[in-house]
Amino acid sequence: MFRRNNISRLSDEEILSRYKDSGNAEYFGELYNRYIPLLYGVGLKYLNDAGDAEDAVMQLFESLLPEIAQYDIPSFHTWIYSVMKNHCLQILRKETQEIITDFNTETIERDEILYLFDESNDDKEKKELLKRCIKKLPVEQRIAVIRFFMEEMSYADISDTTEYNLKQVKSYIQNGIRNLKICIEKNSQ
Repeated sequence: MFRRNNISRLSDEEILSRYKDSGNAEYFGELYNRYIPLLYGVGLKYLNDAGDAEDAVMQLFESLLPEIAQYDIPSFHTWIYSVMKNHCLQILRKETQEIITDFNTETIERDEILYLFDESNDDKEKKELLKRCIKKLPVEQRIAVIRFFMEEMSYADISDTTEYNLKQVKSYIQNGIRNLKICIEKNSQ
């Protein structure tokens, strides 16, 4: 049995080494307790919620306890910071279900294209040109553009009805709009 006072005097590396040698969770607990403020701060920075940050710190402890002995860690401080940051980013990725897009002209210059999809537009020549240009798009872009603009489906609906994930849907629509704009500009001169 060891005394808590003795363990608190040890360096991070010594505590980690003793934990690896003995498997005694109290060593890792002491090491982890040293870094709770840092880990909590990282959690707050990325998750923006005190409760979520606390949960993330506990989840990380529970997941690392059985696995920490497998890692070769030259600097525990740097390593634990990186692990917590990555843990928070994974949490955020899991929570992100839908991609929010900003449809202003700065992100994608599509005002002219959007106008062509508008049914109140009476310019038959431009509508014919749009149809021809849509046919020239790669299949994935064509499907995404038609479903989004003509069938008024959301990204999630398009993803559900195709094999595309949300990021692919967003990319196909953005690239499709860019290619339509290029095609229309080339053929309307």
